[in-house]
Amino acid sequence: MAVPARDASDVSDGRPAVRIASPTGKWILLTTVLGSSMAMLDSTVVNVALPSIGRDLDASLAALQWTVNGYMLSLAGLILLGGSLGDRFGRRKVFVIGVVWFAAASLLCGLAPNVGVLIAARVLQGVGGALLTPGSLAIIQASFHPDDRARAVGLWSGFGGVGAAVGPFLGGWLVDGPGWRWVFLLNIPVALLCAPVALRHVPETAGGTSRSGEAESGGGKSHRGFDVLGAVLGALSLALVTYALIEATSGSVLVWVAAVGGVAAGVAFVYVERRRPDPMMPLDIFRSRQFTAVNLVTLCVYAAFGGFFFLTALQLQVVAGYSALGAGTALLPTTVLMLLFSARSGELAQRIGPRIPLTVGPLLCAAAMLLMLRVGEDASYVADVLPALLVMGLGMVTLVAPLTATVLASVDTGRAGLASGINNAAARAAGLVAVAALPLLTGMGEEAYRSADAFDAAFSRAMPLCAGALVLGAVVAFATVRRPPPDCTRPECRTYGWLTSPPLEPERSRGVLGAQGPKGSASSKGSADPKGSAG
Repeated sequence: MAVPARDASDVSDGRPAVRIASPTGKWILLTTVLGSSMAMLDSTVVNVALPSIGRDLDASLAALQWTVNGYMLSLAGLILLGGSLGDRFGRRKVFVIGVVWFAAASLLCGLAPNVGVLIAARVLQGVGGALLTPGSLAIIQASFHPDDRARAVGLWSGFGGVGAAVGPFLGGWLVDGPGWRWVFLLNIPVALLCAPVALRHVPETAGGTSRSGEAESGGGKSHRGFDVLGAVLGALSLALVTYALIEATSGSVLVWVAAVGGVAAGVAFVYVERRRPDPMMPLDIFRSRQFTAVNLVTLCVYAAFGGFFFLTALQLQVVAGYSALGAGTALLPTTVLMLLFSARSGELAQRIGPRIPLTVGPLLCAAAMLLMLRVGEDASYVADVLPALLVMGLGMVTLVAPLTATVLASVDTGRAGLASGINNAAARAAGLVAVAALPLLTGMGEEAYRSADAFDAAFSRAMPLCAGALVLGAVVAFATVRRPPPDCTRPECRTYGWLTSPPLEPERSRGVLGAQGPKGSASSKGSADPKGSAG
């Protein structure tokens, strides 16, 4: 029997009262972790399957780029709208629709007879991911008692990080075993478990109850505007720019039309968001110089990360001769370091301020990418690959937690979820542009991934470019990022395992600070200095 809405036993003084130790609380955590893990896994595991997909479907390098970017495009373009849909029509309902949609698209991916169908199905997968990813966190925020909410978010984040760590290993095992199609088909049994559990055990919440569980009042809305036009223009701009970059070597008129159209759609997006009374992405949030600065850092570093993980999975297989399982396993140290030490990195940044971590972290990652230049034919994992990935992991540990904390600290508490969503979308957009642009910038031909020598030469040109983007991010951070006020909003996600985007953070009540004590208590600060204090 479905749970239609939160009943009186689930509510205390107008606040959600589901506790983690209760059966309902455990079901909610299981459902949200399963749903978000599907979307997270498909952001990473597909990279290790690309050579096998290319061989089986006789795909060009451009087609493999679209296989990755088709998913990222719709996910990055629609993730903010997905959160608004949940606020408007019910978070459980939109989450379940997203799970079913994602599973149906995964089935289409697994059965794709050619690369064109695969790319279209990947775009549809991204739409499902944009519905279920923000929905999973919103369900946690709207359902759990305030005293348990920070712990619930932490568990969701931690288990999601474990999924991210296992993903490339599992993907590689599937590719080398039953075949690359099972990378997608695996999502179907997960969805068959997730959707019924959600319908039976997860209470419905919508716009009448804020994500903090408090009834909405005249003081402000808990959800962003239902801005379909803004979402369409944003996604269209990304799509046209991506097409122009991937197909640029053809030199056709259509490429130029796409490039101009992408810029025009971007300008129209800014115009619409400026004019709408309740936009999906309120532009006044960028009046905070700290918020603008940290998003510039995000664009630089996640462009480098997106290009790095796309090309490294290919380099290890095409040039170094690793199997798909070997390539997936090789990437584990980076994620494991993130899971083990990200919380401590966040605590350190709170003590010393974010400026040093946001400067040192990108520089460590840049050094790791230069170390990857040693990875060539018959490369030794211990001597050549592992040192680079360990340095990469240390750099990401140093960088990611302070970056998320600085994003939240730079805006009012009531805008924490919005700020996190914008930062997450910016990171995904930067990654997809990098995947589209790097083959063009390095002269990588359509068949480069079939030739070890050709791909190795292009990889050797790509890593310095990625390192340069990271150095630029470090310079921006050092020049612009300042210590936030001591009583600003703090992250509820403390354990990170995401490699291609920063973690999402939940919405906060305007009257409740996100900084949690050991027992989840909150202080009363409602906003942060938009300029950041000197330090």
